[in-house]
This record gives sequence, C-alpha cells and structure tokens, in this order.
Amino acid sequence: MAATLNRAELDRLEKRELQLTILAVVLVLVLAGGLAAFMYPLVFLHPIGNKWTLRVAFFGFCGLTLLFVGYLLERQRTVRQLKQQLLAELERNMTLQHQASVDLLHSMPDQSHFWDRLTMEFRRAMTMQKTLSLLLVKAKAAGGPAKPNQDDDAAWSDAAKAMSRKLRPTDSIYRLGPDIFALVLPGTDSLNAKRIAFRLQEELQDVRAKYAKAFDITPHNYPQDVQSAHELEDIVKSLLPEAQEWERPVPATN
Repeated sequence: MAATLNRAELDRLEKRELQLTILAVVLVLVLAGGLAAFMYPLVFLHPIGNKWTLRVAFFGFCGLTLLFVGYLLERQRTVRQLKQQLLAELERNMTLQHQASVDLLHSMPDQSHFWDRLTMEFRRAMTMQKTLSLLLVKAKAAGGPAKPNQDDDAAWSDAAKAMSRKLRPTDSIYRLGPDIFALVLPGTDSLNAKRIAFRLQEELQDVRAKYAKAFDITPHNYPQDVQSAHELEDIVKSLLPEAQEWERPVPATN
C-alpha cells in the first residue's frame, strides 16, 4: 500500500534516535562530570565564602544533570512506545481493510447467478429483438504472472467498486473467478459496449497504478458477435479453466 508506513524505515529512524540519545547522554555526563571535577576543590577543599551555599549549588547541579539524563532516556522510551502503538494500529487497519475487501468479494454474485442472469437477459433480448452486451474483465499482474497474495483481494475489491460506479441500474456485475469479472449490459449495442469498456479502463487507472495490475476488457455483443446463447456461454467458459477449482473465500466469523 502506497500510503502505509514502511516498517524498515521506522526501525531505521528508531535506531538513529537511540544513537542520538546515547550520544546526548554521554556528552552531558562528560561535560557535567568535568565541570563537577573542577568545582569539587572549590566547594569541599578550599571553599570561598559560604561553604553550605556552594555545596547546595554543587549538589543541585549534579541533581539537575541526573534529571536531564533521565529525561533523555524517558524520551527515548516514549518514542519507542509510540512507534509500537503506531505499528499495531497500522496492522489493525490493514487487517480491517483486507477483511472488508474479502467480505465485498464474497458478497458479489458468482457463477451460478451469472448463468441465470445471462440466460434470462439473452432470452429477453432475442424475444424483444434488442441488443445485449457482455464485458469480460480479466485481471492480472502488470508485470506478468504472479502468486496470489492479500493485496490481490484489495485490488480486486477496488476494481469491482470502480467498475460498479460506471454501471446503470439495469446492468450487473459478477465475479466468475479469483481474477475474472463479467458485466451484463442489457440493451447495449456493440459500439456502446466498446465505449463503456474504454470508460472502465479509465476508471481502473487508479487501481492499476496502486496495485500494479492490468485489466483486459473484451466486449461481446448479441446479435453482432454471437447468434445464440451457447456461443456466448462458450466464450465465457473459455476463460474459466483456470478458475474451475476456485473456491469462494469464506468470511471470518466473529
């Protein structure tokens, strides 16, 4: 995540803070010890004036020195505690964000809902002689194949939210696999489907930059590209072999 703090950077800053604190303590002790050594003969061996006043000043100086050293050490301990609290809060926020992403992906309609909706919309389009478009969105790492990780859930979740913002009330979005989405667009011809695909690519730019993901969006239209529901189903199924054994994430229970 771009906005998160770097643990290694925090460790480096804490180490530098500790080094500066130790250096400050050593300098204070050396300077104070040297001054006390020069003051000792004048206070205890050859006092000039009121010796009790000199001794009070001497012990007061030593006490202030010790208090200042204690302040420096306490400050270092406070900085360390603040760092630990910051990291704990950061990890908690990241966990909550990840769980929210998983919950959103889990709540999205899956393949079973998709096939029912696609069949219904195709029959309606064929009966009423209207158009029907299907957008298939294949997500992948921008640099090539990569192993799934927790950031993927956040990436796909943000992608789903970004695409949902561009949908009409009659449109619907489905998650067919870990990295495959389908958008059913009733009453949309081929040209408008391509325009919507272009707008979706623009909407996904932030997700692409944030998570280093790429999105291939392919539009398919009835009756221009396909003539039957089976042809449309075959196109969708051609993208699913890698997702056949995919299991939807189970949300955490409290």
